[in-house]
Amino acid sequence: MKPTIEIIVSPNGDFTIEGVGFKGADCEKATRFIEEALGVVSRKVHKPEFHQRAVVQKQQHLGR
Repeated sequence: MKPTIEIIVSPNGDFTIEGVGFKGADCEKATRFIEEALGVVSRKVHKPEFHQRAVVQKQQHLGR
């Protein structure tokens, strides 16, 4: 699944920002600009994925 950011706005104006498909602190990095633009964050909830490490793949090509 490709990582996405979901913003849910309730009828009374409250909103929720949720990172879907992120692992570790990548979600906070991805949503930081939205949080800063909207102002004060009243509460943050870390999902279980926050405590997982992001997988980094590296490839090495020899003889090119």
